[in-house]
Amino acid sequence: MFSIGDLSRRAGVKVPTIRYYEQMGLISAPDRTEGNQRRYEKSDLERLTFIRHARDLGFPIEAIRELLSLSGHPEEPCERADHIAREQLDDVRAKIARLKKLEAELARIVSHADCHTVGDCYVIRALSDHGLCGHEH
Repeated sequence: MFSIGDLSRRAGVKVPTIRYYEQMGLISAPDRTEGNQRRYEKSDLERLTFIRHARDLGFPIEAIRELLSLSGHPEEPCERADHIAREQLDDVRAKIARLKKLEAELARIVSHADCHTVGDCYVIRALSDHGLCGHEH
């Protein structure tokens, strides 16, 4: 059995995040001692580690909730889990594409940074006038 502090350290998740996941229903409310302290089991640690890893990969809470539900049925086909992971990959790729556009635009703006006063500063002018941008971002 783990205290919430022990669980936090072992899973690498902050205590308020554990409480949040409990409120969201991602982990069950633990048993409590006579002193009203939360006590978690190894299965709670494993579940919390799963959640943390999924969050590190950017999965939204609802996707994690569904993946957790699927993990409780090991005999079921994996198609839905694969689909959820593919959707996340598509989202990550779309974010990367947007970030590459932002990178290119910022690099273009910075390449004009050869002035000596704020009054002549291209960065300030470009941020003030979206028309100075090279493309939509």
